[in-house]
Amino acid sequence: MRYLLYSLVCILSLTSCEQKKKITSEAPSRQASAELTSLPDAEGWVELFDGKTTAGWRTYGKTTIGKSWVVKDGALTLEVVADGKRTRSKDGGDIITVGQYENYELSLEWKISPCGNSGIIFNVVEGKEYEKTYNTGPEMQVLDNTCHPDAKIHTHRAGDLYDLIACSEEVVKPVGEWNLAGIRIKDGATEFYLNGVKVVDFTMFNQEWADMIAKSKFKDMPGFGKFRKGHIALQDHGDAVAYRNIKIREL
Repeated sequence: MRYLLYSLVCILSLTSCEQKKKITSEAPSRQASAELTSLPDAEGWVELFDGKTTAGWRTYGKTTIGKSWVVKDGALTLEVVADGKRTRSKDGGDIITVGQYENYELSLEWKISPCGNSGIIFNVVEGKEYEKTYNTGPEMQVLDNTCHPDAKIHTHRAGDLYDLIACSEEVVKPVGEWNLAGIRIKDGATEFYLNGVKVVDFTMFNQEWADMIAKSKFKDMPGFGKFRKGHIALQDHGDAVAYRNIKIREL
């Protein structure tokens, strides 16, 4: 009987240890994702924008940044001018980080102009065969859902994985207010956060990912969604937009 009781205690102890190991191994992932629901202040975060200069950013395909990207009130802002019924930047273009990243958490705030459109594009790779940032990089949509034409398309609304996956719920704030966005990528497993809510969850680089691309507007872009590491881009879609508190933590 003593031996039986002793064996039972050992088994229970080992089971408890295994459960603790499992919880410990999963905890960092849950904690990391949770931090994207608010402005991060934990250790390990690095500023991609200092709030004062455009240092660390350049126009896609160039070594400098266009003059239409300026710093206003602590925000990296795209200035535009009227062009008939639309607007455009005089000297803008999509801008990208100088550095390239693979597994990371990205946190930033954005504010779009009335009826405006922009985007946060990631895993961007430059090359002669890639004319635009979106030839390689998937996009988290930035949009005024109330009046931009793209808002009529289910996968083109604010927070969507553009043209691929729609948000689980609409949590975007009205024009004129700042939206907190977060992107987490770990070995292809990707999560989008908007204003404290996880709105999109998907995995890249598997067959399901390839099938999804084959049914999208990117189907004829051979480099789209193929790269595990690349630049982070902010899109010039011809509309005024501002970004601030841009931070990254590599995983």
